[in-house]
Amino acid sequence: MADSCDILISGGGVAGLTAAVVFGNGGFDVICVDPAPPITSRDTEGSDLRTTAILQPARNLLEPCGLWSRFAPFAAPLQVMRIVDAGGARPQPRIIRDFNAADVSDQPFGWNLPNWLLRRELVARLGDLPNVDFRPGTGTTSLFTRQSEARVGLGDGSRIRARLVIAADGRDSPMRQAAGIEVHTTRYGQKALAFAVTHPVPHENVSTEIHRSGGPFTLVPLPDYEGQPSSAVVWMEHGPRAATLYGMDQSDFEAAMTERSCGLFGALTLASRRTIWPIITQKADRMSGERIALMAEAAHVVPPIGAQGLNMSLADLRTLLDLALARPDELGDAQMLDAYHDARIRDVTLRAQGIDLLNRASMMEARPLRDARAAGLNALYSLPPVRRTLMQMGLGVR
Repeated sequence: MADSCDILISGGGVAGLTAAVVFGNGGFDVICVDPAPPITSRDTEGSDLRTTAILQPARNLLEPCGLWSRFAPFAAPLQVMRIVDAGGARPQPRIIRDFNAADVSDQPFGWNLPNWLLRRELVARLGDLPNVDFRPGTGTTSLFTRQSEARVGLGDGSRIRARLVIAADGRDSPMRQAAGIEVHTTRYGQKALAFAVTHPVPHENVSTEIHRSGGPFTLVPLPDYEGQPSSAVVWMEHGPRAATLYGMDQSDFEAAMTERSCGLFGALTLASRRTIWPIITQKADRMSGERIALMAEAAHVVPPIGAQGLNMSLADLRTLLDLALARPDELGDAQMLDAYHDARIRDVTLRAQGIDLLNRASMMEARPLRDARAAGLNALYSLPPVRRTLMQMGLGVR
């Protein structure tokens, strides 16, 4: 006999766990599965050392379900987004432009938190929700759908009957593949290194994105670590160069990252291990199928520029929740899922295209092209209405 629920969530990453909390808080019976137990401490092998900037609209989703009160004590506010062009002959700033949240809002752009900590607080919140059954260590293996329900096979041999399946199971989503939904993938030959640093110059709640070649070098504020100002770093580079950096001894790596940062924060000291992963853009042909909705990296993957990744995922979740609450008796039917696809596909497509262009611009090697990039940044910044519109689009508000 198969277990049954309203919603089966495949994927226990940050997006999947958030979906479990949000729908559980909304009164739905939820089962959430993932083949790997979540790692919820900073220094455990395999922990996710990337960080996520939770932008204003995402906070509005997280507050009613009791998540924001858990996140807030650990969050570093992002008041200013600073773009630095260092594309000259030497790695030093030649153009610095600040985008200040005060120009569009009385709140910061967002708040930055480590992914491992988000998982810790999400799992703790799940423990308060008796209608959510979280099953770490068990993944999905098969999907059979009919007009009235979905039947999902799990790795432990059990089966689940659900009115709606949410695929939040990553860029290689087994549920998306089982549903027969195709994806289109763009590869850049890039990899990203993610790690934490300390530095003598305070960040003052400024997120700094430094462009030279190979991709941006981004420092995002974190709370102080062992009494020192601290930032999370994402360093995007061409694949061979990224692999060389990943293999360097610590002193050489610290020298290289300090040079790449243009010394804006003084000498950078590595404060965590390094992680590395490939950079792609990927978009599913559809956001939904029969009895299944795709969200997060199962639906779209973008380079880590402009804090768009998880915030696009939480926009998916907001749309799904609104549609589910509007017609709870018809949860997961064709009308709901077609409406979800229609509501999200244009925004996902436009953001993926925009981030693709930004990434290609940041990768430029030839000096004339880097000079053109700098001129473009200057031109955009010098037009206040354009600057304001870009900030509002980045936040996902109008």
